Amino acid sequence: MKAKGRAAVGIVITVLLLWWILGGVSFGEVWAEVRKANIWLLGLAVALTTATFLLRALRWRVLLHPICTGIPLRSRFAAVNIGFMANNLLPARVGEFARAYALARMEPVSVSGSFGSLVVERFLDGLTLLFFVFLVMATPGFPSEAPMGELSPGILFRGVFLVMGVLLVVMLALVLLPGAVVGLAERVSVRLPTKLGRPAVDALKAFLSGLTVFRRPGLFVQAVLWSLLIWAWQAAAFWAGMQSFGIRVGFDAALFVCGIVAFAVAVPAAPGFFGTFQAGAMLGLGVYGVAEAPAVAFSLGFHLGGFVPVTLIGLYYAWMLGLSLKEVGESETRVEKAVELSQNGGSGETGSDPVEGPSVP
Repeated sequence: MKAKGRAAVGIVITVLLLWWILGGVSFGEVWAEVRKANIWLLGLAVALTTATFLLRALRWRVLLHPICTGIPLRSRFAAVNIGFMANNLLPARVGEFARAYALARMEPVSVSGSFGSLVVERFLDGLTLLFFVFLVMATPGFPSEAPMGELSPGILFRGVFLVMGVLLVVMLALVLLPGAVVGLAERVSVRLPTKLGRPAVDALKAFLSGLTVFRRPGLFVQAVLWSLLIWAWQAAAFWAGMQSFGIRVGFDAALFVCGIVAFAVAVPAAPGFFGTFQAGAMLGLGVYGVAEAPAVAFSLGFHLGGFVPVTLIGLYYAWMLGLSLKEVGESETRVEKAVELSQNGGSGETGSDPVEGPSVP
């Protein structure tokens, strides 16, 4: 689906979800919960969630190591914030493309290599979140009788276990049999439209190039430990945010809700993940019997609190780099061209549009 189509679908989903969420709760009750919030705990939650972007920049060094070493932390941190700023302000979820493009503007790393490392990062994030959700659901304190929409926790537990197993099998196949996987993808791609099949195969090859991390035990262990730390830290931010709105739950609940929200925001939405974030938070908190008014207040207050700092930091670094929002929004096309060039013997840059640019101070 083209960017404009994805953006339109995302806006529709956001509007429907917000209508569903806000239509079922009294605005007065939500406002009362917001007024009672502990501003200091909410500030702590925002500070913790903002610090995760530094942790992501630190982990990125490990994922980039097989491609390029010695990339300064300031450049990685700048690119991370530019990427999340792009997701907050621009449609069609261009953040990962913007992040790869921004790093290549600052450092001698190919766009395709940078993008491949981010695909691997998302894969690691997914496995880590599934592990945490599975771990929480396996604890005796998990409310086993609480419904999750139309799903019982037991069904969800088995579903999470199945998905984890499938992903691990897929990962082993990708690491141990990359040639066979590419060959299968090539055969499937010829049956698809050229605009779909070729980019998909190129993206798969870029992803496989980034899997070098999984073939090096030392780097693999570091990447896994960083991923566990990042999401445990993010869950701590959720826990502090919940406490600020008077939601007295344990850290295990924060881990669970953090995981549910992370998967919810993967659904297409308007810029900033509005609607999907709130739906995920309410779904997760509902399992623990949290009433709708404080759940909505938390989902809005914590989300908006985390939205502002990374957006401002990302805009600052984009300005220092000389990147306009228009150029950031076009990064998907630029990265796709770079990946295609790379997989067809090119340099991995964006053709006639060079990626070299000023460094970030």
